[in-house]
Amino acid sequence: MITRKYRYLIALAREKHFGRAAASCHVSPSTLSGAIRDIEESLGVSVVERGQQFTGLTPEGEIVVEYAQRVASRVDDLQQELASLRDVLSGRLKLGVIPTAMTAVAALTSAFRRRHVGVTVEVLSLTNDEILERLHHFELDAGVGYLSAINDKGLNKVPLWCEHHVLLTAEGGPFADFATVTWREAATTSLCLLTPDMMNRQTIDAVFHQVGTKVSPSLETNSILTILAHVGTGEWSSFVPRCVLDLVGTPSGVVAVELVEPKVDWATGLVTLARDPSPPMVREIVRQAEMIQGPWVDDNI
Repeated sequence: MITRKYRYLIALAREKHFGRAAASCHVSPSTLSGAIRDIEESLGVSVVERGQQFTGLTPEGEIVVEYAQRVASRVDDLQQELASLRDVLSGRLKLGVIPTAMTAVAALTSAFRRRHVGVTVEVLSLTNDEILERLHHFELDAGVGYLSAINDKGLNKVPLWCEHHVLLTAEGGPFADFATVTWREAATTSLCLLTPDMMNRQTIDAVFHQVGTKVSPSLETNSILTILAHVGTGEWSSFVPRCVLDLVGTPSGVVAVELVEPKVDWATGLVTLARDPSPPMVREIVRQAEMIQGPWVDDNI
């Protein structure tokens, strides 16, 4: 098993701050610091760079944290396996989800919840890169992201749905009465888009590059709900997945126009670490994902 002091070290590596790490572990900073010193004394190495504040782990500390994360993960797996023998999973399922899938993922989490009422589901809005990093650090059980950007052979993927984007614009705008609008035409509107670190934004920029134009949004955000709110004012237009509108509705005073030339779909799916055996919690979320799979395009996988 893994002692509590190593979980404190894992928290410190994650939070990169003694106070925040201690708070996440529900202990005082002095208790956490004392646990780190105990680890160093028992191993005979320094694991934390010394200073007034946390400045990082030593090379030895990086190795210790990596092993501690693996052991902690296997302990959690053991507890899940024992619970699964009673057909009663319990604990916490941690999902990282790209912002554009934060509404659509409800279909997956609700299906999982109906089967496992004893599990608390935690859904975090993260970028594709953040999801991959946290999966490899055993900080997530699974992620929902863009499959075309995930080529890691150490991961398993289950396609879920395709994000078919539309132009969201004001009813009184220049394209409100159009049945379709080209990407090049849409570039002439006042746009609010996700921030450049988001895979969705990078893909949108790539589409504009493909059609030989470039956009300069007047508002950027990392939240789909913020985009919906600002488009609703009538001052901006944006590009959103159709599935978002299907679940939360189209804001008042706004219309959704089909985007063409090119017509683009982005495959989204569930991503998990390739582990043998997989933890029961992971096996179950994968099973639910396979049961609710929607239409998707092979070329985007």
